[in-house]
Amino acid sequence: MSILLEVCVDSMDGLEAAIAGGADRIELCSALDLGGLTSTPGLIAAAARAPIPVYAMIRPHARSFEWSPADTAAMLAEIDAVRAAGLAGVVLGAALPGGSLDVALLRTLCEHARGLGTTLHRVFDLVPDPAHALEEAVALNFERILTSGGAARATDGLAVLADLARRAAGRIVIMPGSGVAADNVARIVEATGATEVHASCREALAPGESKGVELGFFPARPACTSQHFVQAFKQTLALIG
Repeated sequence: MSILLEVCVDSMDGLEAAIAGGADRIELCSALDLGGLTSTPGLIAAAARAPIPVYAMIRPHARSFEWSPADTAAMLAEIDAVRAAGLAGVVLGAALPGGSLDVALLRTLCEHARGLGTTLHRVFDLVPDPAHALEEAVALNFERILTSGGAARATDGLAVLADLARRAAGRIVIMPGSGVAADNVARIVEATGATEVHASCREALAPGESKGVELGFFPARPACTSQHFVQAFKQTLALIG
């Protein structure tokens, strides 16, 4: 069995490292330290030249997963930009107050993205009833759900992930993500039967210049996708397969 590795990236360096390391698919974002936002036009254009499928995050800000009419208009325009660039798909999510999926808005977004692949992102991890939300995602024709099983890390949500995979019964892919790494992916795959996994494969970098960190220009703990980490992850997946 071949297990697909999706790597999330938010920079040109990260994109190049993921491809060179052997990633099977890219989730393209900006601001991974915020969980991933819509990428910049320049990075989208560069990713369009990638030799592997690229799915672009559609998330205009990090304040909430409840979107205003203005946010919705921005997301529709972002989907148009992704399609025009020639990327393979988009990564979507929307919630109602209380955490349930905003099915009406997701239907609008999915219909606008017709012809592109679609992933439901970790907004799913906020839903009060994962089994019900799974059926909603299936009805919306999402290809996959990126989820940690509602936990901070996928290794802590294995029981929920396994139950979701059982309920999905091949109708939609359950893709474990959050804290997934080469040293724990075998345990995750064994528990869930996952055929796709999502990871950042990020390596810590030297801290930024101290005043720049103090002023908010640079993160205190910067990181970037590592070609070596991607290669190690792929080697582990080959052994599992």
